[in-house]
Amino acid sequence: VDGRSVVTGDCVIDDRPIRVITANAVAGELDADGPVAAMVADQLRGRPAEGEAIVELYVGWPSGPDPDRATTLREQLRGWEREGVSRVTIAACSADGDVDYLTFRPDAAGEPVEDARVRGVHPMVFRRLNLWRLSEFDATRLPAPRGVLLFECVAKANPDDRRLVAMAEVSQLAAVRDANGRLIGLPHAERAVENCLESIRRTRAARGTTGSRLDMNHVWVYVWPEIELDLRDVMTLQHKITPLSDGTGIEEVLAEGTFVRPDTAPTKLAIRFHAKPGSGVAASVVPPPDEPLQPLDDYAAQVIRARRRGLVYPYELSETLAGPGGTMVELDLDPNVAAGAPDRLIEVKRRPGQNKAGIIAGLVTTPTSLYPEGIRRIVLSGDPNRGLGAVAEPECRRIIAALDLAAELGVPIEWYTLSSGARISMESGTENMDWVGAALRRIVEFTQGGGEINIVVAGINVGAQPYWNAEATMLMHTRGILVMTPDSAMVLTGKQSLDFSGGVSAEDNFGIGGYDRVMGPNGQAQYWAPDLAGAFGILMGHYEQTYVLPGEERPRRAATTDPSDRDVSEHPHELAGSDFTTVGQIFSATHNPDRKKAFDIRTVIAAVCDADHPRTERWAGMADADTAVVIDARVGGYPVAMLGIESAPVPRSGFPPTDGPDTWTAGTLFPRSSKKVARAINAASGNRPVVVLANLSGFDGSPESMRNLQLEYGAEIGRAIVNFRGPIVFVVISRYHGGAFVVFSKQLNTKMTVLAIEGSFASVIGGAPAAAVVFAGDVAKRTAADPRVASIEAKLRNARSHERAALQLELADARAAIRAEKISEVAAEFDGIHDIHRAVRVGSVDKVISAARLRPEIIEAIETGLGLG
Repeated sequence: VDGRSVVTGDCVIDDRPIRVITANAVAGELDADGPVAAMVADQLRGRPAEGEAIVELYVGWPSGPDPDRATTLREQLRGWEREGVSRVTIAACSADGDVDYLTFRPDAAGEPVEDARVRGVHPMVFRRLNLWRLSEFDATRLPAPRGVLLFECVAKANPDDRRLVAMAEVSQLAAVRDANGRLIGLPHAERAVENCLESIRRTRAARGTTGSRLDMNHVWVYVWPEIELDLRDVMTLQHKITPLSDGTGIEEVLAEGTFVRPDTAPTKLAIRFHAKPGSGVAASVVPPPDEPLQPLDDYAAQVIRARRRGLVYPYELSETLAGPGGTMVELDLDPNVAAGAPDRLIEVKRRPGQNKAGIIAGLVTTPTSLYPEGIRRIVLSGDPNRGLGAVAEPECRRIIAALDLAAELGVPIEWYTLSSGARISMESGTENMDWVGAALRRIVEFTQGGGEINIVVAGINVGAQPYWNAEATMLMHTRGILVMTPDSAMVLTGKQSLDFSGGVSAEDNFGIGGYDRVMGPNGQAQYWAPDLAGAFGILMGHYEQTYVLPGEERPRRAATTDPSDRDVSEHPHELAGSDFTTVGQIFSATHNPDRKKAFDIRTVIAAVCDADHPRTERWAGMADADTAVVIDARVGGYPVAMLGIESAPVPRSGFPPTDGPDTWTAGTLFPRSSKKVARAINAASGNRPVVVLANLSGFDGSPESMRNLQLEYGAEIGRAIVNFRGPIVFVVISRYHGGAFVVFSKQLNTKMTVLAIEGSFASVIGGAPAAAVVFAGDVAKRTAADPRVASIEAKLRNARSHERAALQLELADARAAIRAEKISEVAAEFDGIHDIHRAVRVGSVDKVISAARLRPEIIEAIETGLGLG
């Protein structure tokens, strides 16, 4: 038109007919009486009467910054004919290649006003990036790196709801794969997400403490090219989102695009990477969003309130706890219970977050392949938004009722504990402690009656709650487990209170009662998990081993492809400093005739257990208990508590006391390892068999061990064996001597089967110490009668005075060397007499087996003990 390139087109957007007018120009042609205004007016007259118009001009503009550009353009556009024009977009193009988009829309009076939200980008980009989803918010554009659109959004209905939303486009998409063809990266998409996250991170950091409250932020990315990738491959990239999103308060990263798959039409989909409560980042495939972003409601505000304290709102765990195909029903007190009658929990149907007490209860059923009916348990969780889970009458009544219901249904309690202790207020006092005591009494009664309480410490537990945890999981009779995460601690008195009262504290509550320094090393926490999802995984693994469906006698046997008669001898063995390459060599008369060489007990346990089922070590972090190994596993499909005695010396940490050993010696039970063994046996009683793989020379009797309750904890093992309900399979795999023989004696429990691998040794005391101590007189006589000693003594009797000193030294050396020979000689005789077959003849051992028969004999003994053989 008059030598100018002009393009017009008609389209329909949101059911509205639109005439698009596009042309090129230079900055000096935009005045109201200029040629561009006249051309636009002429083109507007040719559009359909009922339609709207959009004007887009690509204008050559002088290079360099121009702070008055928007004002100049607005004044120029005011004189244009603009009737029916919904927007005018000016692309200011400089000679150096920069393009600055400015978009003007009519205000209520019809005057052109710049839409600052879209400064610098074409407005259709915003449409692709779902800017319309912010209609419930007042959005303010913030500075951001090139290619990123960053907005601070304030909800119109809730000014306290403030978020950052960063948007970007991906114009190229290259996939990076490893040598096996596995997708390992999408560099262009990752860079776009990184830029968005960095813009959010910088904005939060620049605002100091107020920036930390911007913790519901969003990243929206639109991918231009068609995506020819498998959705499962793309979702695996969530592990890259996790570290990138640290410090950004991200609620979601939403990547939208068109996916192309063989034999199907292109499909618009979105992959949503979002924070999953208690487990980091999760990925899901969803349809592209078709609704505006919603402001926080009351429930979402509760979620955010808990999150700002670094905690998880309990209702957010419902999906995780129930699992695929599972259910969770909220429970609360029955208001119709007669006065004076015990409280009762019943199902309540209400929206999440309507609880009136600081404890939330639910009945959860999670189906598994072994239990398709579902693993049922009563779940309790402290509410961090109600006095940080402080407890008083309302909470304790619900806890007591939950224990009553669990006893009635025959199901375990699963407790996600978070509590600041007994409630302290101006309105209530010692009565709160009485209610805490009432709940404590019910916990004691429940666990002594065989009930199981499993604890996940989900935050800081203060005062009453740690005592409840101890009564539930830390005593000798308890069966439940206690799991801790990095964000949890159990303290009797919080750091601030300790500091105020002049007590001894640590740098924080985790130093007083966290897992790493206190609860893991002292054995009161049995497991560590990286987050709540990991803790839930540990719990489900525990239930797979221990859950008894009401009406059944024992945990179910699982199918296994591992042959029952498999020979463990060929199982590989690796241990630094050991020349054993297979498990069979440990039991070989050629490689280990005296059964005194070190080996790795965990390898032997792995060789015996089913190879197609997981093994979980309990009390793995317990300090000074290294010589006892407790593993939950399956043998022949049967769940068992597998106990092994470490058969290689274990270095001690720190500075050992002068009256104790420098290392934890192999085959020896020390006080803490004795305690671990006793607790493991008690925990399995009445539930599943215990299998002990014993290379056991006895209890350590050093002053240090005696001071640290060696007698008490050793006696606890004996009591645990006496009281054990179910089969016990005790296998002597190397040596078996001393006091350990007493506490594991067949005389303690009629359902104990004692097996021994051919070539092992069993006696009151080992041959070497027997020769050196018990038979010292015989050794002395044999030494004195040795011709070599007699020869030197004869020379000494006839020696001259100047020869006597040398002969006396020679005699002393000879006696020492010959005595050592005689000790070995007597020890060999002793071991030869007290071999494993003698133990069978006198009834201490039931059967001697070959190493090849270790696994099948254990399975047979388990089946016999269960009444299945």
